[in-house]
Amino acid sequence: MAKLIYSAIASLDGYVADADGGFDWAAPDAEVHGFVNDLERPVGTYLYGRRMYETMAYWETAGAGAGEPPVSRDFAELWRAADKVVYSTSLGTVSSARTRIERAFDPGAIRELKARAARDLSVGGPGLAGQALAAGLVDECQLFVTPIVVGGGTRWLPGDVRIELELLDERRFAGGVVFLRYGTRSRRST
Repeated sequence: MAKLIYSAIASLDGYVADADGGFDWAAPDAEVHGFVNDLERPVGTYLYGRRMYETMAYWETAGAGAGEPPVSRDFAELWRAADKVVYSTSLGTVSSARTRIERAFDPGAIRELKARAARDLSVGGPGLAGQALAAGLVDECQLFVTPIVVGGGTRWLPGDVRIELELLDERRFAGGVVFLRYGTRSRRST
C-alpha cells in the first residue's frame, strides 16, 4: 500500500505562512531544494486544497527555461509528472495537466486510492492535511523547520488533532534548516 505523506516548510514557531499570508521566508536554498526533490521522487499523486493548488500550479510552467537552476527544473518535472487532486467547492477549472477537482474530501476514497496506488501520495496544505490526519490517513509527517520566527499566521498543523508520532529521520542543513521525518504510530514507516 502506498503511503500518504504530509510535508511542510514551517517557521520555528510553527507557521507555513505569516500573518500577511507571506511565505517567501520559506524558499529553500539549493541544498534543501535538492533534498526535497529526492523526497518527492516516490510521489505519484498530490492532494491539495484550493489555495495550495493555486500556489503549486506555478510549477506547471516554471523551471522549464535553460537559465533555471537545475533543482528548479528537476522539481518542475517531478510535479508535472504526478497526478493532482484538488479538493474545492469553489474552483471551476484547473490550470495544470493530470489534475482533477473533487468537491468533497472523502476519507474512504483516499483509503481506496492509497490501496491501489503504485506510488506514494502527498497531501499539501494544513487545512486538507488536518482533515487527513483526523481521519487517520497520514502515514508520515515531514517537516522542514526554517530558522525564523514569524509570530503568527497559518499553522502547519491544526490545533484539534492529536497523534502519536515516532521520529524516523532528521537532518541539519548548512543554512540552518532542520528536517524532521515522523511516522504515525498506527503505521510504522521505514
